[in-house]
Amino acid sequence: MAADSTESPLAFELKDATLPLAVVAVRQADLAVLAAELQKKLGETPNFFDDDPVVIDIAALADAGEAIDFTQLLRVLRAHRMRPVLVAGGSAAQRAAALAAGLALAPEPVPAPRAKTVEVVREVPIEVVREVEREVVREVPVFVPTLVVDKPLRSGQQVYAKGGDLIVLAAVNAGAEVIADGNIHVYGPLRGKAVAGSRGNTDARIYTTCLEPELISIAGVYRTTETPIPPEVAGKPAQVRLVGDKLVMEPLKS
Repeated sequence: MAADSTESPLAFELKDATLPLAVVAVRQADLAVLAAELQKKLGETPNFFDDDPVVIDIAALADAGEAIDFTQLLRVLRAHRMRPVLVAGGSAAQRAAALAAGLALAPEPVPAPRAKTVEVVREVPIEVVREVEREVVREVPVFVPTLVVDKPLRSGQQVYAKGGDLIVLAAVNAGAEVIADGNIHVYGPLRGKAVAGSRGNTDARIYTTCLEPELISIAGVYRTTETPIPPEVAGKPAQVRLVGDKLVMEPLKS
């Protein structure tokens, strides 16, 4: 009897993935103060987070070396429907405490390599000549295409433009989310969430022909419907940019 040569499909497959995650930068080790500020900021928008995974950034507390009660910190964040999964920054002791609380550690940033200096000394009659050769590293620009979406985005849909700009040629409806490492252009009503400069680009901007967002954010500075949109730009063509730590909304003039 001939053997069956049909191969069984693989039970699993490993793939690389890059997913946008919200970051909660903790700058206060006193969790009572943190809980009060979160309640003040998010208490009127209980659905701002919907069991979204978040990264806890404790880099600001590393030098102080203060102990962090991660068990209590997780309770505080989960009370606002966040799901902490990673810890970034912190001292060795703080990171060990995070591991003990069941959190994973984000990889530490790798420092950029420095240019090497090589000294070559050659002996010649009467005098010594010292020549220094330097290794020069040239950066080659990488072209990142702009992501273009030509259909309306419905509630629950999310689009992320990694490394570049995002252009939406239709409406971003309430409950939808658009994210870009660069600028965001919406040629239609912007009624959902828009997050530009998601990797810290403070020069990123948001443009739309009708500004009615649930949330707008640039480089981590955000604004929700808790603060009304100024009447001069509400429902009108506008741009949003970051000045210092404040989002500025301005009408677009034809």
